[in-house]
Amino acid sequence: MRKTERVVLGVCLAAVLRAFPQEQAGVPKIHTPKYALFYDNHTMPACPDVGAGFDVEAFTDRIKRCGVDYLTFHARCNLGMAYYNTKIGIRHPSLTYDLFGKLAEACQRKGIALTAYLNGGISSAEGVLHRDWTTLCADGREYRENRLTPFVRTMCYNSPYRDHLIAMVEEVVRNYPVSGIFIDCLGSYGCVCPICVKAMKKQGIDPSNGAAVNRFAGQSALRLAEDIYKAATAIKPNLLIYHNGPGFEEQTAFSTYAEVECLPAGSWGYEYLPVLSHYVRTLGDRPVLNMTGRFYKWGDFGGLRPEAAIKSELLYGLANGMRPNVGGHFHPRGDLETAVLDRIEKIYKDLQTFEPWFDQAKNAAEIAILYPEGIGRIRGDMQLKSAVRMLSELKHQFNVVTLASDWSNYRVLVIPDDILFNDETARRVKAHIAAGKAVIASGGSGLNEKRERFALEKEWGVKYLGANAFDPAYFTVGKNFNRGLPDMPLSLYSTGIDTEPLPGTRVEARLIKPYYNLGWDGEYAVYYTPPDKVTDKPALTVNGNVAHFSHRIFAGYAEKAPVDLRTVFANVLNTFLPEPLFKHENLPSFSRAFVTRQPGRDMVHLLSYVPELRGKTQMIEEPIELHQVKISLRHDGKTPKHVYLAPDKTPLPFKQAGSYIQVTIPVHKGYSLVVLEL
Repeated sequence: MRKTERVVLGVCLAAVLRAFPQEQAGVPKIHTPKYALFYDNHTMPACPDVGAGFDVEAFTDRIKRCGVDYLTFHARCNLGMAYYNTKIGIRHPSLTYDLFGKLAEACQRKGIALTAYLNGGISSAEGVLHRDWTTLCADGREYRENRLTPFVRTMCYNSPYRDHLIAMVEEVVRNYPVSGIFIDCLGSYGCVCPICVKAMKKQGIDPSNGAAVNRFAGQSALRLAEDIYKAATAIKPNLLIYHNGPGFEEQTAFSTYAEVECLPAGSWGYEYLPVLSHYVRTLGDRPVLNMTGRFYKWGDFGGLRPEAAIKSELLYGLANGMRPNVGGHFHPRGDLETAVLDRIEKIYKDLQTFEPWFDQAKNAAEIAILYPEGIGRIRGDMQLKSAVRMLSELKHQFNVVTLASDWSNYRVLVIPDDILFNDETARRVKAHIAAGKAVIASGGSGLNEKRERFALEKEWGVKYLGANAFDPAYFTVGKNFNRGLPDMPLSLYSTGIDTEPLPGTRVEARLIKPYYNLGWDGEYAVYYTPPDKVTDKPALTVNGNVAHFSHRIFAGYAEKAPVDLRTVFANVLNTFLPEPLFKHENLPSFSRAFVTRQPGRDMVHLLSYVPELRGKTQMIEEPIELHQVKISLRHDGKTPKHVYLAPDKTPLPFKQAGSYIQVTIPVHKGYSLVVLEL
């Protein structure tokens, strides 16, 4: 989907939400999830005793005791097995009763909203029966590698499988008291089957172009998602619907909530949730679930992660407006996993004591990381993750924005490394600068799409000359921005560009060339490359409210996490934002701070948990305890009546000093919520 199309979707978001009423005569109000559980139930056809030991009353009583109000459970899994009395699909051969139906009835009685899970992109048993429903790879294979994953066989969205899946969704919505539909794995699986090839040729798409085939698959997934939405809401208008796979912006018009799936112990890591949480909250006022897992990876039946790990991830989400959701595996026999639910109950009951301060709270942000790219890059780009990490370590309040977002309330735009400008991006950044607001860009950010010149050359204050040849590159910073830096040549750990300052532009840092570049000279490995002399090439320029780093400082920070790069970035940012919303004296870099607001109160969430790399897995095992933590919140003309620690409302002494309310927290262990009643 082109950027301009994403803009249109984002701009229409409010209208879309208004267009679908939340309550109609005789129609239940759409559910707003508070504390959720998500159960996988992917069961091999050979499993002999599906549901044989399932006590639905004990199960629903137990999750109700955890305070769970929202449950996602399989109606049909990625093996193609249905767990309800379907007349369309394949009920699991060893299941002797309507398991999903019994669960739905019990949930309805006990006030637990139930969402039906159906896998959209995978249905192995149905693919075995109907090979023409599966995708065909470009090399002619039906199966994908590696074969020991659920994705070995994927489904073609343009085959008869499309109508089959929609019919199953309609069957579930019509026959069971569900509150929502979750469609999983709706990915862009390139397919060159005869149906897809014919459709591509009709649109002028070359089926031998792999990138074009994948784009077509993504468009097919979106069309299927939209048709599922229309079919389901035609039967029951106020459903929670989410399609896992397409971008959040792309599915805005045919989904009603968002779900961010993140298992930090798996391939996601602890850099993923910060990016998504700061991004998704900009896309409209709709429920967002933060799905972590009780296990270490999907498919792991025997993993139960430490309480501190699960709790820290859910607290991070709650501090960013996301509701808790813990993923687990349902034992196909129906065994009640007491140890798992004991852990979840302990965590949820603790979180629920803070509920009055979580409910409907909105995050404050005065900085935006501009990243006008698609969801694939947002989810995976290391330079974006690095920018998010840097601002998080500095405790600034920020969002990640695309062209779908409103930028009018941000005082500073940070544009990391390689963001090329189209006409729309250039126009909006120019308007931001014209309003007297600041921009910090790095590397090639701001170049036009042809990489010929800066799209806003006058505003950037530099002329683009081409790629910089230094490998490695060093730099030295002048007196305006060298606070806290050692007096020595410093490495950039990244590539960059050469620029020429225009009249009026200040050069605040310069590049230092190495004696010679890394490489092989025919006789020697040129490995030791000390810095030589300071050059006239700018490393940092400032033109009015626009600062530009010649090199990709966020890529450099992702590579080696040099604190000096963060320091010089902070020095520039502090010039543009001398009185940030939040300040502190002694919070360590690993701590995180978030400011949220409700009518009549401001709140500061402090989190201190440290993910440690143990072998191949990042792990949090315990919270970190800190003492005499000193924080300051800009009051913006508001006077607090009371300041206290939630949930016990323990009073905290405070004082006003200039623009700030200063508070000291005697003991902070893992998580603290400071509340300022205004």
